Amino acid sequence: MSLKLRIAAQFSRDAKLAYGISLMEAGEDPARGFSVLSSLASQGVTEAQFRVGRAYLDGMGVPPSLEEGARWTQMAAGSGHVQAQFVLATLYTIGLPEGFEAQKKVSIAANAHPRPRVPDFRQGGVWARKAATAGYPDAQALLGYILTNGPEDLADQQEAFDWYEKAAQGGSSQGHLGLGMAYLYRAQDDETRQRATEELKKATKGGLSTAFYFLGVIFEQGVGQPRDPSAAAHYYRQAAEKGMPAAQTKYGLALLEGRGVTRDMQRAETWLRRAALNGETQAAALLGDIYARGGELPPNYIEAAKWYRLAADQGHGPAARALGLLYLTGAGVHRDPNEAARWFRVSAERGDRTADSDLGNLALSGTGSEEEKRALKARFERAAQDGDLVGAFNLGVCLAEGVGTVRDERTAAVWMKRAADGVVNAQYWLGRMMVEGRGFETNIAEGCAWLEKAAAAGMTDAQMLLAQMLVTGRAVGGKDHARAMAMYQTAAERGQVDAMFALGAMYGGGHDVPEDRVEAQVWFRRAAERGNGLAQLMLGRYLVRGLAGVRDEDEGRRWLQRASAQNIDEAKAELAKLGGHEPAARVG
Repeated sequence: MSLKLRIAAQFSRDAKLAYGISLMEAGEDPARGFSVLSSLASQGVTEAQFRVGRAYLDGMGVPPSLEEGARWTQMAAGSGHVQAQFVLATLYTIGLPEGFEAQKKVSIAANAHPRPRVPDFRQGGVWARKAATAGYPDAQALLGYILTNGPEDLADQQEAFDWYEKAAQGGSSQGHLGLGMAYLYRAQDDETRQRATEELKKATKGGLSTAFYFLGVIFEQGVGQPRDPSAAAHYYRQAAEKGMPAAQTKYGLALLEGRGVTRDMQRAETWLRRAALNGETQAAALLGDIYARGGELPPNYIEAAKWYRLAADQGHGPAARALGLLYLTGAGVHRDPNEAARWFRVSAERGDRTADSDLGNLALSGTGSEEEKRALKARFERAAQDGDLVGAFNLGVCLAEGVGTVRDERTAAVWMKRAADGVVNAQYWLGRMMVEGRGFETNIAEGCAWLEKAAAAGMTDAQMLLAQMLVTGRAVGGKDHARAMAMYQTAAERGQVDAMFALGAMYGGGHDVPEDRVEAQVWFRRAAERGNGLAQLMLGRYLVRGLAGVRDEDEGRRWLQRASAQNIDEAKAELAKLGGHEPAARVG
């Protein structure tokens, strides 16, 4: 700073103002600069009042104070300072502390307990219009925003559009952004949508993250031009790097799925983590999925539970259900069916119909107090009476099994029949109830027809029941072991362990299908490895006796011991024949 300016400041108010500004802007001695400007502001110098207000807002040379900053800014704005009018309009639009009085000096103690900030579009509009009328481009863009997003009686889309146009013509990036969004809002043809895109591209020159983000949306969805995943990923990345949480989620998802960018699980996790820590619920849920499913990253159920909980606490229904499943299985958290039920309820209340079914299944398993079961049944009843088919199904289950109410199979049958039009589980239950004569006169033909519908939709329980009926001859048309085997195969391929055992039994002989003991042993092993006690017995027998052509008495004995530990008496008898000594090593 020149000695000349310092000396001149002692004799000229204008020089003193320039001296204070230079101290602030050069960063040499902002506290001294603030002191100089504060003295001038108290004397009514408008520019000094504006600068003091900015100093309080920015915490430059003085502790930050929103209220003091607004107070000094309003003094300058009231004296016609256009930039101060714009800043004050912005403060009112974003929100000043509740009960703020601009003309009243605020004590330091007032900042000890910050009050809630309350947006005031009306006052914001008053000050924005003053600056906009004076030709300030960013104020014109702000006025357009207020007229677009303010209260209904303030809204005026055409006037907003006109101000956005003036702001854009004046070189305001915010004006280009507003104009682009206005074009998108009113677009009825691709030409207008393309104009929106061009305006948003101009807005990106000002580094506006919102412009980058909406360009990503445009190219992802193909608004006004062909979809371009690469361009979408590029724009999402630009917005993400500027700290926009929604864009961080979008870019993380693009990396996760390899859409428009090389798939990179590590970078996807990094961006989703940033977004989640910035409050993005969807990002937290996606992180839970990544850690729960594993893949390129090893499964980490503790991490999965942490992120699912973060998303669930923010009202994400699927994440709440996923967290419930972790508590149900004890993965990453202590096993707690009651806690699982709590999270299933949260998910169901957010509209997740699958969680309603999970709740019904938990109630059937005996989880929860009688009071909770009654409350659950009452909720299902309200949903059913409102026409919700999943609610009708769950109510039918409660009535059929006496969960939270007196068992009433006839009324259960009514609700099951109503739900069967759209709920696969209800088709299975309805078919089973007809076959078993529960709530209906026994009707094998109609019951099998409903079971066929559920089986065709992929429900393994229906496939299993139909297959059993085809084996025993209870199905319409009598025995059909070949078809039963095909149904067991379908269910087994979907992971149904009892179907794996049944396939082993059918391949093992004694049925109207070709015997194949090698294949039988394959299916017995698959079921045994998944904990099926009867399959462990059969695999042990096959190995001990060499029934599939290969004999391995030690391994066979180990499988028999596993079956014996599940209280399979035949396994104990087999071990007794072998002498029952312990094997040298464990299976697996």
